[in-house]
Amino acid sequence: MKDLNHQTLLEQLQQTWHQTIPVSEFMQIAPLAFDGDTFEVSAPLEPNINLHNTMFAGSIYTLMTLTGWGMLWLQQKLAGLDGDIVLADANVRYIAPIDSQPIAKVKWPECDLSKLALGRRVKVRIEVELYCKDKQCASFSGLYVSKAK
Repeated sequence: MKDLNHQTLLEQLQQTWHQTIPVSEFMQIAPLAFDGDTFEVSAPLEPNINLHNTMFAGSIYTLMTLTGWGMLWLQQKLAGLDGDIVLADANVRYIAPIDSQPIAKVKWPECDLSKLALGRRVKVRIEVELYCKDKQCASFSGLYVSKAK
């Protein structure tokens, strides 16, 4: 799978999300950009709004969870590896209300995924930041575990 370009990977990731995590389709979560090291994801405010006309906390958490999950999925694909990814532990900090379309951003923390090729599992802590009009509105730290398939 190393010959796949990044746009193709983003399309495959979105299909994977929609097929395996149905709420992602309802929320209209979409990968925006990936350069091999950084990844950006967004979702429109409209289907994720709360009674205060800001983004619902559960939608924020879901968007950030899937951004971290997606980064690990993308890195596995780039490495030609396959693993079942789960979120083992997470912490989110809500900093400011989100009243326009947010962008979740993550940078790959340089984790060695080669254990997957040996049939072992990999653990990686992924930090995601959520921005609204260039202002940080939330932060997320997730411990993801990928078990070799």
